[in-house]
Amino acid sequence: MPSRVRLDRTRTTPRTPLAAAASRSDRGKSRAAESPATVTRVDTRDGRASTALLTDQYELTMLAAALADGSAHRRCTFEVFARRLPNGRRYGVVAGTGRLLDALRRFTFGESELAVIAPFLDPSTVDWLREFRFTGDIDGYREGELYFPGSPILSVRGSFAECVVLETLILSVLNHDSAIAAAAARMVSAAAGRRMIEMGSRRTHELAAPACSRAAYLAGFDATSNLAAVREFGIPGAGTSAHAFTLLHSGADGEHEAEAFRSQVRALGVGTTLLVDTFDITRGVATAVEVAGAELGGVRIDSGDLGVLARQVRDQLDALGATRTRIVVSGDLDEYAIAALRAEPVDVYGVGTSLVIGSGAPTAGMVYKLVEVDGIPVAKRSSHKESRGGTKKAVRLARDTGTIVEEIVYPAAGPAPDAGVFEARELLIPLVRAGAVIDDAPSLASGRDLVAHGLVSLPWEGLKLSAGEPAIPTTFAS
Repeated sequence: MPSRVRLDRTRTTPRTPLAAAASRSDRGKSRAAESPATVTRVDTRDGRASTALLTDQYELTMLAAALADGSAHRRCTFEVFARRLPNGRRYGVVAGTGRLLDALRRFTFGESELAVIAPFLDPSTVDWLREFRFTGDIDGYREGELYFPGSPILSVRGSFAECVVLETLILSVLNHDSAIAAAAARMVSAAAGRRMIEMGSRRTHELAAPACSRAAYLAGFDATSNLAAVREFGIPGAGTSAHAFTLLHSGADGEHEAEAFRSQVRALGVGTTLLVDTFDITRGVATAVEVAGAELGGVRIDSGDLGVLARQVRDQLDALGATRTRIVVSGDLDEYAIAALRAEPVDVYGVGTSLVIGSGAPTAGMVYKLVEVDGIPVAKRSSHKESRGGTKKAVRLARDTGTIVEEIVYPAAGPAPDAGVFEARELLIPLVRAGAVIDDAPSLASGRDLVAHGLVSLPWEGLKLSAGEPAIPTTFAS
């Protein structure tokens, strides 16, 4: 049994020194001794765009000043955490780790990147960036892990210079993807096992859309309409037609909804989903079954009172013998609308706008703070923006039933806390060692399983959509 440490219920800052960092070469040797995991050097030149300019200018002006005064090479730990959850949320979901590690591999300064920064940097800093490769270590929560206020989601260790230049990239990826994943997880819980399709590409930036699809899939969505996400991340694709296709078949003699449906069925088969609310929905359902037969795959409703219409359409489909035809609903859905439809005969939800804007919380509110310098804990004391000094680890305690009860954050150099009667699980895992990305880091599929497991492990009140306290408390040990 590990020695017991004092649990700080008053949230004071731990003061624990960290042993001096090993040399870069020694860190690489120790990593090889720790595990046979394959690693990939962070200096690939595979023709893909560099990520080095996905940063803020002040990261590089700080670097220049630190190089000039000699402090750039002090050994540091930066940590990513959220001081609080977005209003109304009871848990967060870590997302974007896989994308971040890929971006880290491409964080190099070629001549085109250097041309942008040379006008405001001195030549010696430009030369330093020309040779830059991250050589530090990164630990983090697994992608798909739930997190709570104060959770040390990512720990980045190395020289000040190499850690500080990664700040903006790290926060950009994790804040965006974690916000989308948290919203998606709430929607998946509200859907109670029904199929979910992400279709928000047209409501967000075109380059952000695949990341939204990925985060939604991680959190439990079943498919995406975004083909870039299908190609890049292997997410199942979904989609059939829009109102424009039905309107296309209009003529001088009027509407030809039946012809539009026949065309779609000829092309895609009777298993397709027909959009039935372009004109009159009752007539649209009757026409759909007349054209495709009772084996029609699905009908989609995109407007109106979805609950009332779903009941009417289900009754009509059953009366027409199309008892296995699915009902798909879309149109400004969020977790609250999905929850309100739980008692209705809906088979599939298509979610767009609310998902890609985080359902009102478009950022996770994570910060990247320096917590240790040459083994000395450092902390920010600004009002309402405090940080806790020292490199940290975290364990999560659960009952033997699997229900989690508490997260304990403790000094990395100290002993793990005594779990007492609970089961304890360490939360941080190695992601990068001596500048090399660990290739056996958790996959998107394993992260998807982890989200599902995490939602099941929450206390029942943690799944409520109403505002309230985090699902479990975070305690800081010293």
